[in-house]
Amino acid sequence: MATVDITREHSLGKESAREKAQLLADKLAQKLDATCTWEGDDLKFKRSGADGCISVYEDKVRVTVKLGLMLTPMAGMVKGEIEKALQKYLG
Repeated sequence: MATVDITREHSLGKESAREKAQLLADKLAQKLDATCTWEGDDLKFKRSGADGCISVYEDKVRVTVKLGLMLTPMAGMVKGEIEKALQKYLG
């Protein structure tokens, strides 16, 4: 089992960052067939073989993803895709 953990600072403010996190989650849901739900400032997502959370703060966003055994070999690719998406949505 592998864990991808990325923290990215931003200057958007919490509400704007939440909106961007929702856009990222929508993309994840579509691409990975994942379900997404908000719990406070944490956006939890889950699919077969992977689950994670996008935590939104005033000045940063943290993305953690736990990959099951079948997806562990793809950890590097998953990390790269998340970093690209964070760059796109958070600038």
